[in-house]
Amino acid sequence: MQTTLLTFVPLLAPFLLLGYAGLLAMRRSSESEVLKVSGESIGLIGIVIALICATRVFINGPFQSTLLGINELGFSIRLDALSVSMLVMIAILGFVILRFSANYLDGEKRKSVFFSRLAVTIASVELLILSGNLFQIFFFWVITSVCLHSLLVFYRKRPQAVAAARKKFIVARLGDISLLLAIYFIYRSLGTGNLSTIFEIVQSESFVMDGWLNWATALLVITAALKSAQFPTHGWLIEVVETPTPVSALLHAGLLNAGPFLMVRMSFLMIESSTASMMLIIIGGLTAMIASVVYMTQASIKIALGYSSVAHMGFSLMICGFGVYTAAILHVVAHSFYKAHAFLSSGSAVDVVRSKKFTLPKRKGSILRLMLSISLALGMYFLFCNIWGIHPEQNFNLMAIGLIIVMGLAQMLAATIDTKGSGKAIVLTIGMALIVSTSFFTLEHGARVLLGSEIPELQQPVMIVQWAIASLLVCYAFIIGLQLLAPRLMSAGIGYRLGVHMRNGFYANVIFDRMIGSLKNEKFKWANLTVEEEKSPDTSIETIEKMVQQPELLVNH
Repeated sequence: MQTTLLTFVPLLAPFLLLGYAGLLAMRRSSESEVLKVSGESIGLIGIVIALICATRVFINGPFQSTLLGINELGFSIRLDALSVSMLVMIAILGFVILRFSANYLDGEKRKSVFFSRLAVTIASVELLILSGNLFQIFFFWVITSVCLHSLLVFYRKRPQAVAAARKKFIVARLGDISLLLAIYFIYRSLGTGNLSTIFEIVQSESFVMDGWLNWATALLVITAALKSAQFPTHGWLIEVVETPTPVSALLHAGLLNAGPFLMVRMSFLMIESSTASMMLIIIGGLTAMIASVVYMTQASIKIALGYSSVAHMGFSLMICGFGVYTAAILHVVAHSFYKAHAFLSSGSAVDVVRSKKFTLPKRKGSILRLMLSISLALGMYFLFCNIWGIHPEQNFNLMAIGLIIVMGLAQMLAATIDTKGSGKAIVLTIGMALIVSTSFFTLEHGARVLLGSEIPELQQPVMIVQWAIASLLVCYAFIIGLQLLAPRLMSAGIGYRLGVHMRNGFYANVIFDRMIGSLKNEKFKWANLTVEEEKSPDTSIETIEKMVQQPELLVNH
């Protein structure tokens, strides 16, 4: 550990944002040009600082500052490949969101209030990823949640946004308790909260995983699941569509990633616990499977993007359970930029789709064509496994992720091969599938080289984890098979009936609402109605409560 003037360089970015927020709070000015110029300038400075930190780590390697605290608990800065990668990502996203917000909120009377809250939230996320101590992680874990809550309730007269924020507040506090207990168990077992010391102890040959640490890893999984809106506590994320679009972009592209980031940051400890791996595979895998299916049935673009984020976070946590932490962090970074762009351009995307008015070719449901699509996807998969030297007995977990990619490629290929599409479209689709396959294996290898010693080496999972992975792959294959046979199922009528239940998220959110009493609280009342403006008997609170008790009524409704 060391402390130099350069140690405090990464702190300049969050401190500038905090200073910007303080000035806005004191001035309470809504001058658009001042907000735009100052916000963009601070965002650009943040990107430069993040790049300087990345360069320093590349040249001199990772380092951690001297602890400011007592009894091995307190505040310290840790710069390594993982933290600077996330810092660069957050800095870029922060700049884009700040710039977008200046135009998005043009004419808003409380614009300065929004910008101050947004700046504090971005700063707290940056301080979280720079944490070098468990106490600091917990402190900024809570702060980011509180700051997000202030953004979610920015429009207090929008009942659905307020209701979703309150549901999120309940889930977040449960996550905070879980994280606090996990830190207590780690500190009780290892006697330190310093990340460098913890990693050294865990990697030593004399290390033994005791009961306290097993409980700690399980609680860390629960913390990550609650933070990243995993099934069945995902409902609040779907209902925050009434918040300002920049908040949605920051939430989905930044704050949700805290769950997978925590798993990767504590990966040296997590990989020692087969219980934690099993929990990640079950929670993340089932969430990814359910949310991705529900996502395809949504008509609202923001709700669809919400389910997409739930699925992506589940996939990231599942990969952590596989033990392939490089692929997890790669997926987090890719998802962040994709989802920020998706939300910030959601309005114009609707206009583009409406202007084109195109229709997709109708699927035939031909078994022969579907088998051809699957064969092509498998051929690409085995080709790249052979090129990169990936073998089942050595890299079972990496091959499992590759098989999931294959299932997605098979679906993509079937979309053109199983239609009356032109030969050109089929060739283009095959080319895209090759690019996807090449990108995954190449970027995963690149991420492994980049992160280096900051994550555990890829190792073969224990037998029970291998069985869990295999079982999950069978479930995924079954779902993909149903999707490939969708034309036949729709013609039989079962597809339509199943689609109604999927569009309602299998009623998990409604059941969760009932558990926390949101349907009985007048402040939550209109948040659960499909049509807020029409207070007809069909949308009364009594009717909704009956729907919770008898889900078939909701289908008819």
